[in-house]
Amino acid sequence: MTEVALKSVLAEGDAPSRPSAWSASLTFGWRSMLKLKHIPEQIFDVTAFPVLMTLMFTYLFGGALAGSTADYLQFLLPGVLVTSVVMITMYTGTGVNGDIKDGVFDRIRTLPVWRPAALVGALLGDAVRYSAASVTILLLGLVMGFRPAGLLGVLGAIALLLLFSFAFSWIWTMFGLLLRSEKSVMSVSMMVVMPGTFLSNVYVDPATMPGAVRAVVNANPITHVVSAVRGLMAGQFPGGWILSTVAFSAVITLVFGTISMRLYNRRE
Repeated sequence: MTEVALKSVLAEGDAPSRPSAWSASLTFGWRSMLKLKHIPEQIFDVTAFPVLMTLMFTYLFGGALAGSTADYLQFLLPGVLVTSVVMITMYTGTGVNGDIKDGVFDRIRTLPVWRPAALVGALLGDAVRYSAASVTILLLGLVMGFRPAGLLGVLGAIALLLLFSFAFSWIWTMFGLLLRSEKSVMSVSMMVVMPGTFLSNVYVDPATMPGAVRAVVNANPITHVVSAVRGLMAGQFPGGWILSTVAFSAVITLVFGTISMRLYNRRE
């Protein structure tokens, strides 16, 4: 090929600048959002599961645990909000694992972008799912009779929950990179999430539990998130619970984010 012919197929001018880390992460976040367009069944998981959880626990156990469904709903709904969003975070791991199986993972790694952008972007995209689940539960709760103390408390509670969910998703990202199939990721995730949510203060007050169980429950990060969310929605400012939730989020991100990036960079 002659020099003239070669120049004719090349773009003139300076090469485009490399995208920033934030820009690349947002792009991959948008890619994660587009999956909802092609797999609309995922919207059902976000909306139907929280609705079933709220209705089932309120009307099945409310009278037995709190004397009335109305009183129990005030206690339960912040906990169900946390439980539902935490369970939805499992899809982050299955999405990463699916990209690996389909070969998308290898293609993304060849792109000249910030290396963690694909993982961070997936987590940012999933944050929209968490927000949708939160709004669904709150709207249902209002219809059922739940009454938060104020809008600022609700917004603060959701913001804190999204922060924790973003951090918690790094655990499933690690499993998505480590395990061989989406079914394996889902199975391991359920083995972690189910005990984690039930061994907490979501459904009952830890003061009613035996001492050894109560110690485990009080050390559970989900207990700290639920206590912070419950306090904020009640019009309080539970500074200790908020601080511990932020601390747990930072530690989880540091530990599992670091492990995930090591697996991401070393994977052949």
